[in-house]
Amino acid sequence: PDGSVVWALANLTFLRDEQQFTQCVDVTAVDQLVAPERALPAAVTAERFEVVANFLSHPRNRRIRVIAQVPVDDPTIASLCDLYPGVNFAERETYDLFGIEFTGHPDLTRILMPDDWVGFPLRKDDAPARVPVTFKGDPSPR
Repeated sequence: PDGSVVWALANLTFLRDEQQFTQCVDVTAVDQLVAPERALPAAVTAERFEVVANFLSHPRNRRIRVIAQVPVDDPTIASLCDLYPGVNFAERETYDLFGIEFTGHPDLTRILMPDDWVGFPLRKDDAPARVPVTFKGDPSPR
């Protein structure tokens, strides 16, 4: 199955309710622009972005990582906020820095970058050093 099938909310609801993975400790993304030929399971189609969520089950003393492939031409994936309210800010951060939209998120707005910022700083093709930075003690800006 491709990433969208693995990320299906029904599967994640099963993890939470039946398998006791009651905590989602992180949601983030990875831009695989420079690693298109990475190793993946046979049935998974490689896409540019991967959204990664880490889950904990304290009763079972287990952790699991779910990775979903997200295409660059439609960077959207279902929000986990209804199942795990604690991922609200992690999803907003991922949206802000990678441009991946979480459908169904209650308040998907920028959290780190200014509202008028153009682009997504953690994408591998974003222009680096667009804003000149002057460090303390530096005789002149670069």
